Amino acid sequence: MKVQKKFLLQSAILLFLGLGLGFGLGSFYASAPVIGCRENDLTPIPDEGFVSPAASEVPAGSVPETPPAPPDKWVCLTFDDGPSKTTPDILAALNAAGVRATFFVVATGYNEKYLPLLAEAEAAGHQIAFHSASHEYSDIYRSPDAYWQDLSLLKERIAPYVHTEGIRYLRFPGGSTNTVSRRYGGKGIMSELKAQAAEKGFTSVDWNVCAEDAVGGKPSASTIYRNVVRETGEQTQCIVLMHDSATTHTTAEALPDIIQWYRDQGFTFCRVEQVLPTP
Repeated sequence: MKVQKKFLLQSAILLFLGLGLGFGLGSFYASAPVIGCRENDLTPIPDEGFVSPAASEVPAGSVPETPPAPPDKWVCLTFDDGPSKTTPDILAALNAAGVRATFFVVATGYNEKYLPLLAEAEAAGHQIAFHSASHEYSDIYRSPDAYWQDLSLLKERIAPYVHTEGIRYLRFPGGSTNTVSRRYGGKGIMSELKAQAAEKGFTSVDWNVCAEDAVGGKPSASTIYRNVVRETGEQTQCIVLMHDSATTHTTAEALPDIIQWYRDQGFTFCRVEQVLPTP
């Protein structure tokens, strides 16, 4: 589907790396299938960056060479809740456009037959990152220990397909500013988890553009496209939240137009690991 109509861009300026960053809408998933990006599931004041700060500095003498600086105008396309039956279509659209993305993956036990797609995605140059094993808020947010047990299970389930020890990026289900976790682990659980993630050497990744492709009502490809354009506004450094879950088949249909629009605006496509540092 080709979307021809031009859309007015809303005014917003994103200052990154040391300056405050306002987030777009967060996503809330109480259970599968996912519900989507809902503002009332976020804390009133969202986190001020794409990533949680590192808990400590890297010891002197072990600092690697400084990687190339990211371009001034970049976008990371990220996909949550896969792999699933829709992942091949997502991969086909990305690969056809020559775009590399980041996949925050799950291994619920219901998507076991799709896990080999992780090796295919990685071989094509896409980044694999952690999301959750169960994606059950009531389980993973009962306590910090419960969260890390879930992550260990995720690593175990996907280890036959990717090198899990090399994965240093994760996305908390619902984002790092979700408030639904308070129902199970108390008000401070997300702050504690973010600090622990940094201590363990993980970079936790949120987003500032939400495609709203996992909301109820199965949005059309044109609606998903409009959501991305609207939320991007005048931002020049974007992490876009999308999904490759079993219920979001229209996301793949929207991808060609989304990619073309970002290209027309002069964006460079990056994987998350290319623009965000690790602790």
